[in-house]
Amino acid sequence: MRLTTKGRFAVTAMIDLGMRHTRGPVTLAGISDRQKISLSYLEQLFGRLRRQGIVDSVRGPGGGYCLARPMEEISVADIIRAVDEPIDATQCGGLGNCHDEHECMTHELWTNLNAHIYQYLEGVSLAVLVEQQLNKPAGETRKEPRKMIGSAELKAVVNG
Repeated sequence: MRLTTKGRFAVTAMIDLGMRHTRGPVTLAGISDRQKISLSYLEQLFGRLRRQGIVDSVRGPGGGYCLARPMEEISVADIIRAVDEPIDATQCGGLGNCHDEHECMTHELWTNLNAHIYQYLEGVSLAVLVEQQLNKPAGETRKEPRKMIGSAELKAVVNG
């Protein structure tokens, strides 16, 4: 399972937009400079985000992109789906034809993992990610490694 640069860049760009949206339309050139993402790549991503009703475009001088709905109503899953980024741990794309046109022995495991991942991403709003960034001191870096969770904690997460 992997989340490609398409999904990662879309979420990063949306956080950047969310951080600046109160000042008016945000240019893709500005996002490109700040986040070091190719302008042409951002144009492709924002075209998809606009078609899905996540952002609106404003033409002309002072134009750019703005949020089409409140940040609290935009989930990370919405962003990833908008750019056609599947998050799929199955090898068959969920079709159930993984092993000689039949489900493999681990198909249900990976399908359930997909459901949990999407459930988590649905629960994370753009507003939360923007707030986290705005509350970070400038230039802050993580000084402590992330805590690894144990098998009992993981079981609790997987089983809900």
